[in-house]
Amino acid sequence: MKITSIRPWLIKSDASYWGEYLFVEVTTDEGVSGWGEITTTTKLANRALCTILRQIGASVTGEDPARIEQLWHKIFRSFTYMGSRGAAVECVSAIDIALWDIRGKVLGKPIYELLGGPVREEIALYTHPNQAKFTSKEAVVREIRDIVESGHTGLKFDPFPHQGRGPDGLSREQRDGYLDGSMTRKDERQAAELTALIRETAGPDVDILIDAHGRFDVPTAIRLCRSLEEAGQIDWFEEPCPPESLNALKQVRDKVSAPISWGERGHTKWDFVPVLENKLADYIMPDVTWTGGITELKKISALCEAYYIPVSPHDAAGPINVVAGAQVMMTVPNFYKLETSEWNLGKYDHLIDRPLDVSNGSLKLTSKPGLGVEMNRDYLQAHEIELS
Repeated sequence: MKITSIRPWLIKSDASYWGEYLFVEVTTDEGVSGWGEITTTTKLANRALCTILRQIGASVTGEDPARIEQLWHKIFRSFTYMGSRGAAVECVSAIDIALWDIRGKVLGKPIYELLGGPVREEIALYTHPNQAKFTSKEAVVREIRDIVESGHTGLKFDPFPHQGRGPDGLSREQRDGYLDGSMTRKDERQAAELTALIRETAGPDVDILIDAHGRFDVPTAIRLCRSLEEAGQIDWFEEPCPPESLNALKQVRDKVSAPISWGERGHTKWDFVPVLENKLADYIMPDVTWTGGITELKKISALCEAYYIPVSPHDAAGPINVVAGAQVMMTVPNFYKLETSEWNLGKYDHLIDRPLDVSNGSLKLTSKPGLGVEMNRDYLQAHEIELS
């Protein structure tokens, strides 16, 4: 069997927070194809990745898709002199996921059976409220109650999304294109009030996870984390500072009590080693579509196991992101919960051949080979974004 093409599918979709998904299809000369995903957080990045993927495709045509480890290194190392993090490893991620999908289909096994077999029957989830509905206290309560009643025992939200919003409706981040890392006392107080309301509504048995989205300088992150600790008994504080400085992360870590979560912007096992060695995080949250694919997520999870650190894969994209992370977590002893963007994943139904079963707050994978889902090619073709 040989690889015949690597094809990016940039798809317009209202189901995506950013209005589009970026899937990747790897085809072979024996008619077996596999699916991966990248879906970054900006349209500019998605289009740049499509260009890179086409060039990678030309370099691996004719290769054996079963040689997943070798192909991982061939692609990754080809970017060493321009920086093998970021865009390069995200392309590796999508292709790697697709190669595992092909391997599972050829052998007639789900991917988790090829990674050592399951250590659990289903995948516990944490999810997000739809914060666009947070128009009043009553609306917040309704949204949080829906999540709790769905069976989820963990939820994550960003209490800071409207900080610094001006008369034009744009946040400082959107308006100025950079962050100074600060926050006003007024915005801090509103964030604390929202956190207290959500904790009160969710009750004591639901994990409350805070996402700071890497926004803050060191003193602001420390102040905000302490404020939310007092307001809502938070169970983790995620990405308190931009990811470029681990020294900043350490300063925050040393001054707050809440557990720290880190990793969605970590690329490959090498980014996670200093975080683990220096005890900078209580939870590690790599994204299978950004950190190096199924191959690398399994390795990062093993590193974390040696430190007794739980792994909780990040997800901000489409159905391949969810199921690829879940396939690995079926085999990982030190697993916490898998992220989903909403408690009801019906928004993916039009993209795949069967709905994902997330009843009672957990994902149930099937025993179907590979990833266990197939993309709806008719929908993809009808909604593909044409690139010049």
